Amino acid sequence: MRGSNIPFLIVAFLVTGALNAQAGPCTARIAEIERFVQSSAPGPDSGPSGPQSVGAQLHHQPTPGSVEGAEHRARADGLAALDRARKADAAGDAAACAKAIEEAKLIYGLE
Repeated sequence: MRGSNIPFLIVAFLVTGALNAQAGPCTARIAEIERFVQSSAPGPDSGPSGPQSVGAQLHHQPTPGSVEGAEHRARADGLAALDRARKADAAGDAAACAKAIEEAKLIYGLE
């Protein structure tokens, strides 16, 4: 009986090794940010954010359109940072990946 488990264990070991070999330098950190993004409830205290506009500094009330535009830009910037991180991770470029991860963390308010 015990001898029949050996082929299964060998296959499991090889598959696990192959999966680990395909992971890039920051795959786990990318996954962590993606989990946060997917699990965060929509609302004013969650999601990506961008820099404050000049209009906001002049104490102008935002219009619904300007709020929607800012939210759209922040989402696009956050997704672009994660995409850059994934590409750098796949290429094995740890420095570029770390830079993109830090940018994504800043956009999503994780720092």
